[in-house]
Amino acid sequence: MNYYEFELGKAAKVLTEELFKLKPEETFIITADTMSDPQVVNATASAAFAIGAKPMIIWHARPIGIGEVADSMLPKEALTAVLEKADAWVEFDHLLYSSPYNEAMRKNKKLRHLCLVRMNTDIMVRCIGRINFPVLTKFMTKITEMTRNATHIRITTPAGQDIEFNNAKDKKGKPDPNHPISNNLGYADIPGSHMLTGQIGWTPDLESINGSIVFDGSLWINDGIELLKEPVKLIINNGKIIKVEGGEQAERFYNWIKSFNHSQMLRLAHLCYGFNPGAKLSCHVLEDERVWGSTEWGIGHIGPMLIKPNGISGPSHSDGICLNSTVWLDGKKFKK
Repeated sequence: MNYYEFELGKAAKVLTEELFKLKPEETFIITADTMSDPQVVNATASAAFAIGAKPMIIWHARPIGIGEVADSMLPKEALTAVLEKADAWVEFDHLLYSSPYNEAMRKNKKLRHLCLVRMNTDIMVRCIGRINFPVLTKFMTKITEMTRNATHIRITTPAGQDIEFNNAKDKKGKPDPNHPISNNLGYADIPGSHMLTGQIGWTPDLESINGSIVFDGSLWINDGIELLKEPVKLIINNGKIIKVEGGEQAERFYNWIKSFNHSQMLRLAHLCYGFNPGAKLSCHVLEDERVWGSTEWGIGHIGPMLIKPNGISGPSHSDGICLNSTVWLDGKKFKK
C-alpha cells in the first residue's frame, strides 16, 4: 500500500469535485516535472477521470529557476499550445510566470488554473483533504474585507520587522480595482489563476512601502527555497530594497537578485497573509506561505492577477516568510 493512499484519494476527490468542479468531457491538464510527486499526480488524474473529465498528464524536466528564466528548459511552444485549449489546469511543477503560463492566461479566457507548486502527498492531505472549506472561506472573506477597506497598514514581528505602507486607491479614494486583493480560497471553479487555500494576497501602493522586512521562516534563493538559519533583514525605501542584512544566506540572496541586472528584482511585488490550518513550515514554498500567523513578501515579477491588466514584468521572483506577524489596519491591531 502507498503512503497515505486512502487519505490522498479523498484529497484528490476534494480537489477535482469541490475545488475545480470538473464536469464530464472537460479537458483537464496536469503539469508535472521530475521533482513532482507521482502519487499526487496519478491520484488527481484518477479522480478527474472518475468524474468523466479527460485528464492529460504532461511530464517534463525540472527547469532551473522560475519565471521566464525557466523558458529555455521548457517545451515552450508545445506546452503553450496545449494550455491554450484546456478547460482546467492544475500545476504541480513550477510554471508560474513562465512564458507558457503568461501566454495561456492571456489567450485562454476560459482556463481555470490552480497553482499547487511542488505539492506532495503529505501537504495535499493536510492542506486540502482535511480542510473545512466553507468555514475557512467565511473567516478569510471577513479578513479580506477588513484589509481591503483599510488605508494604512503596519506589520511587525518578534524578529524585528516593522514595515508600513498604504493600500492603492483610485481618484475617489476607493480601493483601486487594478490592485485587487486575492482571497485565495482554493477554488478554481471560475476562469482565471487561483492558489491553494489559506492565503490572502495583494500588491499595495508600492511607492509607499517603507521600513524593514525580516524573513525568519524560509526564503527562495536562486534555485530553491531554504529554511533560514538566521533572519534575513531587508531595508525598504519607497518599495525598493536598498540593503540586505544577515548572514551567509542573506548574502547569497542579495547577490542572486542583483545578478539579474534588472531593476524589478530589487522591488517588492506583493504581500500575503497565511491562513491554512494544516500548513507548517516545511521548506515547501506552497505550504510555507500559508503557515497560520505568517506574512509573506514577494520580490520581482508581478503577475496580472495582482496588478491589472498586465502586471509588472521581471525575469524571476522570490518569496520570503515572516513568522508570528502582528497587523495594524488604520492603527487598530489584530493578531493573527
